[in-house]
Amino acid sequence: MPRIPLFPLEVMTDEQRAVLHDIVSGPRGTIKGPLRAVLHRAELADRWQRLGEILRYRTSLPPRLSELAILITARAMDAQFEWFAHEPPAREAGIADAVIAALRVGAVPAGLAGDEAALHRYCVELHRDHAVSDATYAAAHEHLGTLGVVELTALVGYYTMVAMTLNAHQIPLPDGVEPPLPMVSTDSR
Repeated sequence: MPRIPLFPLEVMTDEQRAVLHDIVSGPRGTIKGPLRAVLHRAELADRWQRLGEILRYRTSLPPRLSELAILITARAMDAQFEWFAHEPPAREAGIADAVIAALRVGAVPAGLAGDEAALHRYCVELHRDHAVSDATYAAAHEHLGTLGVVELTALVGYYTMVAMTLNAHQIPLPDGVEPPLPMVSTDSR
């Protein structure tokens, strides 16, 4: 059970209804996950969904890399709902089942392409160390360019905020869905 009421609710302000309309009429097509919680503050939900739309749908990163970064973040944050919501798009974007399986248990996937390996190291270091080494930054920059590393960093930060919201408010998985992530020790990340 979530810790707070989740939207849509029978009673909403006009401002909440307007933001809900913008969310469901945009590329998401529905409201789920953290936006169901943050809609308690319509202005926050509006800015959140606009930032999320940019970072998920309109960056220079190809979907394969964006979804890889999101799965790494979901695993780092033990965000069951985030993983559940992004595993199918990751697979559709071309992330191999073996890579997804390794990420699920917090392992370093074998056989990553050069850009994927650089992105993986960058995301893992950013989550683990709250910074990245010069070598890791240089490798990511070489593959993604300046715009790419700026967008990647924002994407990781955004999906960390998503994960914290999901976890703090205990946003549930859909009925009948088992948690997709096993609990892993912090030593294996």
